[in-house]
Amino acid sequence: MLQRMNINWKIAFLSFGIVLFALLIGGVVLLGGILQLKEEELGRRLLVTARTVAQMPEVIGGIGDLSKRVDLQAAAERTRIINDATYIVVMDMQRVRLSHPVESNIGTVSEGADEGAAFAEHTYVSKAKGELGTALRAFVPVMSEEHEQIGVVAVGRIMPTAGQVLLDMSGRASVIVLLSLLFGIWGSWKLARHIKEQMFKLEPHEIARLLVERNATFHAMHEGVISIDKDERIAIFNDKAKQMLGIQGDVTGRSIREVLPDTRLPEMLESDEPVYHQEIVVGGKHIVSNRVRVKVEDKTVGAVAIFQDRTETTRMAEELTGVKAFVDALRVQNHEYMNKLHTIGGLIQLGNKDKALEYVFEISEEREELIRFLSSRIQHDSLTGLLLGKISRGRELGIDVKLDRHSRLQRFPEGMDHHDFVVLLGNLLENAFEALGTKTGDKRVFISLEQDDDIISVLVEDNGCGMDEAVKSRIFERGFSTKGSAGRGIGLHLVAGIAERGGGTVRVDSVPREGTTIIITFPMSSDAVSDRN
Repeated sequence: MLQRMNINWKIAFLSFGIVLFALLIGGVVLLGGILQLKEEELGRRLLVTARTVAQMPEVIGGIGDLSKRVDLQAAAERTRIINDATYIVVMDMQRVRLSHPVESNIGTVSEGADEGAAFAEHTYVSKAKGELGTALRAFVPVMSEEHEQIGVVAVGRIMPTAGQVLLDMSGRASVIVLLSLLFGIWGSWKLARHIKEQMFKLEPHEIARLLVERNATFHAMHEGVISIDKDERIAIFNDKAKQMLGIQGDVTGRSIREVLPDTRLPEMLESDEPVYHQEIVVGGKHIVSNRVRVKVEDKTVGAVAIFQDRTETTRMAEELTGVKAFVDALRVQNHEYMNKLHTIGGLIQLGNKDKALEYVFEISEEREELIRFLSSRIQHDSLTGLLLGKISRGRELGIDVKLDRHSRLQRFPEGMDHHDFVVLLGNLLENAFEALGTKTGDKRVFISLEQDDDIISVLVEDNGCGMDEAVKSRIFERGFSTKGSAGRGIGLHLVAGIAERGGGTVRVDSVPREGTTIIITFPMSSDAVSDRN
């Protein structure tokens, strides 16, 4: 039944129990203190009473004179009643009782174990247990006018029990206990509600289930997931992340900088801008990372990174890019060859068979010559296919795409591959085509790839609409586009990311209504990047 109880009631009962237990402990301590104070106060009163009796003339005279002992008994009893003492006993030096509340005890010898010191002129208070309960007794010596001890006065009073003290305090104690319990119940319920709201109104078993489901989900993901708290300690490090980064064992709770110092995840704790699709090197592995800051009620509680092995994302991108390029190439070739077939058909219908044959040889030779040139100068089929497709695409759009005949690309810079150059060159050409979209008349795009032992340079030039300084300063920002439509402004941002990762430099020259030239230069080795930095 306790497990099915609502957490509000659980916390309320627990808090109420704590308050009640604290009241009981506090009450016991308080009662002990009160009893001690009462004992000390009673001891002082009894000593005062005993000294008063010891100095009475009736007592001093009655100890030495038998005829005055009636007055001694009367004075002792009067003083006992006035001072609310249980008994006052006056004894001579032979411990014979000369006064006692019970007259039958007068004349008998006292045998109290705590009386000895009083007959040696000591004044003190002692505690003794008797038939009526525990009594507190004050002993004071009786001194004659010659300053000689002639007897002892013992004043005793039965001490109140704890029950009697509680009974005396019952009125005030009841009010205190009632107010404390009411406040405890109210505070417990408010605390329970606050904790429930902090837990998003979930019960503990629901939170436990969500935690198990969350951990299972993270470990089942095909992407690596790393999460840290606000103190940069690892909260989540799933199995895929361990596999990709070569991490062994449980690293939860350890500092992320200690496990992987180059994740760039701690930077997100101070950044309001999320990072998407950034290629970085972590633990010697090339990954594509998405990183965001985690906030709860406008307070930063941590950061999370979701990433993939760049090899896998490259393979997927190449597959997608290859399919798209294949479709585009088929569409362009279909359109291009339909136009050429129409031309050949028209020439045949006009009876110009020789011209038709000549035209067939001309277009075939032109195509084969371009393919031979690209194959000999560009040592990768992906770039060759891209350039062939873009040249055909430009022809379809009425754009004259020219490739510098001195172009050459034999190998890629260190740390880069064909995928980087396909993305870079493809986006630069698409941007050039868009810049020529509204232009009338002559439309040209010039491409140059130059390489030597130290650097490789990529140039794309168009005679399109150009850019002013305001636009030129923002063209590499993610999401920025002069077209103003959603989903644009990505291509040149990717180009800038590739240039930064490869240690390249980007130069943009543009004149409004005249055209734009973009030159990107990469060092061939990482040593050259280090020297330059």
